[in-house]
Amino acid sequence: MASDDPALDEPTPTRAAGEARLHDFAPRMGAQYAKRRNTDRGPGAHSDVSGLSPWLRRRLVLERDTVATALAAHGPEGSAKFIEEVIWRGYFKGWLERRPQIWARYRDGRDADLARLGTQPRLRRAVEAAESGHTGLDCFDAWARELVETGYLHNHARMWFASIWIFTLALPWRIGADFFLRHLLDGDPASNTLGWRWVAGLHTRGKPYAARAANIATFTQGRFTPRASELADDVRGLEAEEPEGLPPVGPLRSPVAPDPALPSALLITEEDCRVEDFDLAALDMRAAATLNASHLRSSRPVAAAVARFEEGALADAVVRARGPATPLQAGAPEDLAAWAGRAGARQIVTPYVPVGPLRDWLCAAEPALAARGIGLCEWRRGWDAFIWPHATAGFFKVRKQIPAILHDAGLS
Repeated sequence: MASDDPALDEPTPTRAAGEARLHDFAPRMGAQYAKRRNTDRGPGAHSDVSGLSPWLRRRLVLERDTVATALAAHGPEGSAKFIEEVIWRGYFKGWLERRPQIWARYRDGRDADLARLGTQPRLRRAVEAAESGHTGLDCFDAWARELVETGYLHNHARMWFASIWIFTLALPWRIGADFFLRHLLDGDPASNTLGWRWVAGLHTRGKPYAARAANIATFTQGRFTPRASELADDVRGLEAEEPEGLPPVGPLRSPVAPDPALPSALLITEEDCRVEDFDLAALDMRAAATLNASHLRSSRPVAAAVARFEEGALADAVVRARGPATPLQAGAPEDLAAWAGRAGARQIVTPYVPVGPLRDWLCAAEPALAARGIGLCEWRRGWDAFIWPHATAGFFKVRKQIPAILHDAGLS
């Protein structure tokens, strides 16, 4: 559940705002971060974490630049913990790319769990109480309200919240993950899905995460002091839900590279709002469009603040790409082919779209694209290419490769 903390005021969804936050936090990326990062100080007071996650999520700020800033300020040893947390994001994305079946399990299971809300009134009332912060457990209720009101939870609070949701309240974990994804400004399909699976004992099988009263009291500095009896004591993982175990590690999907000889249409999505980093001038660009797709996160309503951040990030991307763009909504997948066809494009070019709801939507659009002879081409960033091949098991395997990853990225 890798994340950072935005301020209580809604953050500005621009590259400039993200980079300003990056440089402001640079002095705290070293020993202070390593020592204090686990402390949840409450809404508006999360000063020990960077607050970069909404910008990193959309690559308004790049992971490589963030790591480079930490290294410049604190050196490889002093910034090691901060760098490790940044690389967790890439690890989760790469892990899900290697096992896309896990996303499908989550998506299909979530839909089945949500359908139960219509037929099981007791479950529906329990979920409503949890999501509105009316369970009677002070810490949990405060975190539920903070999430809805600010679009953020401290990473430690996300773990406690998920553990209480699953083991104390005995609610379906996928509905909890859906609640997060609908409200988090930094909501990311890989980090969110695998973070909840980790707490449930499904990611690292047999090792669920237990929320403990003493741990909550310590790392909220006494803001919350739950009684041990209020939290589940016998915490057992949910491995029985998946008797088939984890699917085997598969190959990474190889994106089709753009052909400079073909007329192209540029598609900008919230998966990567730094299109100016790619060689747009080398292509015969006939049109450009932004694709609003945050509503694809869930069949339930997605928070208005999430949609506003996406809309603002896409608008900022258009300004930096120095060209007009048609605003598209991810509705009927066939609409994508119709737009590109009207522009006379033979290929749509876009930064890589990883496993998640937008990838599902693009897959659904492929038959209509193929029928019009339009290809879908993607740019994959080097940062992902350096991390994802190692993301086949636990994070430890990736952590051992951090020196090589930094070398490959030109940072050592």
